Amino acid sequence: MKFWTGRSLTARTTVLFASIACVVIGTLGAYFYRSAELSLERRADVVLAARVEHFSRIVRDLYSVSELKNRPLLFETMLGAEQDVLLFRRPGEAPFIDVNPAGVAVPALQAGEAGRLPTFADIRQTRLADGVPVHWAMATARAREDGTEVEVIAGHPMTQEVRMLAAYRNRIVLATLIGMLAATLLAYYVLRRALRPVREIATRAAQISPASLSVRLDSAAAPLELRQLTHAFNAMLDRLADGYQRLSQFSADLAHEIRTPVGALIGQTQVTLARTREPEEYQQLLESNLEELSRLSHIAENILFLAHADHAALSVDREPVDLRGELVRIADYFEGPADERGMRFAVEAEGVASVNPMLCRRAINNLVVNAVRYGASDTVVRLRGTQDEEGATVVVENDGAPIPEEQLGRLFDRFYRADAARSAFTESSGLGLAIVKAIMHLHGGTARVVCPAPGVVRFELRFPGV
Repeated sequence: MKFWTGRSLTARTTVLFASIACVVIGTLGAYFYRSAELSLERRADVVLAARVEHFSRIVRDLYSVSELKNRPLLFETMLGAEQDVLLFRRPGEAPFIDVNPAGVAVPALQAGEAGRLPTFADIRQTRLADGVPVHWAMATARAREDGTEVEVIAGHPMTQEVRMLAAYRNRIVLATLIGMLAATLLAYYVLRRALRPVREIATRAAQISPASLSVRLDSAAAPLELRQLTHAFNAMLDRLADGYQRLSQFSADLAHEIRTPVGALIGQTQVTLARTREPEEYQQLLESNLEELSRLSHIAENILFLAHADHAALSVDREPVDLRGELVRIADYFEGPADERGMRFAVEAEGVASVNPMLCRRAINNLVVNAVRYGASDTVVRLRGTQDEEGATVVVENDGAPIPEEQLGRLFDRFYRADAARSAFTESSGLGLAIVKAIMHLHGGTARVVCPAPGVVRFELRFPGV
């Protein structure tokens, strides 16, 4: 089985096609051979029946028995075949005309009524020692001189027919072999040409590497049967290229995010250790290092959470959560940071959402943190929640600087920051909105951001129903 499956598609198809051609040609040859055999047997039976009828008429109308005995050579000449048999005899007596040059054994034949001609059903068949069949026919006629019964027996060994069939069979076998060989060569040639687009696709695909993900298969030049494959392959390459680009960007951003606190830790430590300092200075250094280490720990936790969410490793246990109560608690929690920027909250919610309370709270918290960080000072952050037959919706809306349309779709990407300067000021890691999207994915919901009016940013979380 491994030997067969390890062969190329061209080789396997060629072998199968050659086998089919051999079976078809061989079957047709066997059919024609059998038809020729039956035709020759039927022709021999017709000749035998006509011969018996002819000699019965001679006995009945032309010659007497004594005249027949005096003309044996006449009947040998009339047979026209070296091995054919012709016997004239009275019932129970020895033949008075015996033409049997090959000495073929005459079988016991049952005579019919006098004057009745033999039919195909009356033809008997025996075989010689070498297996050659012999056909026999017999008829009874009344002699012209005295009306006594005379049996006319004719036999025909199928020697010439057997030789003819053997030659015909050899030609059929030869034609089958030649046909199979021709079919094999033609099938291989046709398949090689037909599968050339597949080889071209393979050659093109072999050129694709991480450094050349922009290479695409030529769908226009591909046959109709392969266009769907090339389209799917190109779509896969698009996804891989996009994923590879995101992964490269993610790696670069992650390195940048980690390098900043690590560099700060190393620099501060080196400066402090350059000379002996007071215990208070060492304490300040440790406190500063603790802040940077906490930041690194927070980044690591967020990345670990996103990794679990990407692999659907988290199972979400849901329970009903009152939207108004949850949004009011969140607004109260962030009231202090919002007050520092002159911001306040407006909550308008009703209904129940079927969510995981901890994850839902984390997603809304991240949106509120984002609104407080990037919203305009002295504005209102609006929190709304609604429920309908299909689920629940949570909206976090704030006023701030307009966000270009091309940046809206990337806000949920990891480490992406639309305003790098402000992100540095607020010490954002760029993972908050990515975590929101991951949480919504775990719930089977959606997260999106729109700008319904200039200077207004609205984040919508759609939680499906149970």
